[in-house]
Amino acid sequence: MLINQFLLLAAILFCIGVYGVLVRRNGVLVLMSIELILNAVNINLVAFGTQHDISGQVFALFVIAVAAAEVGVGLAMVLLLYRTRRSINIDELDELKG
Repeated sequence: MLINQFLLLAAILFCIGVYGVLVRRNGVLVLMSIELILNAVNINLVAFGTQHDISGQVFALFVIAVAAAEVGVGLAMVLLLYRTRRSINIDELDELKG
């Protein structure tokens, strides 16, 4: 397969993820959109890594570790928001000030 196909797939995933972050108001859907963005980055790293050397795969493993940490912290924040407001609407985060 050509590297162009992988880059096109990664660009489509990245655009869907950015759209989801900008448009969605549900906390879980925003986290899923961020995961799509990170997976697009992983596809790019692995695609370029196969062309040159193994360092792309090593960086992809670090991105996967960061994504796992992001999921843990993000879901904890969403659960805290649900416990306090009985909603996971991102627009209500500014009401938690003070």
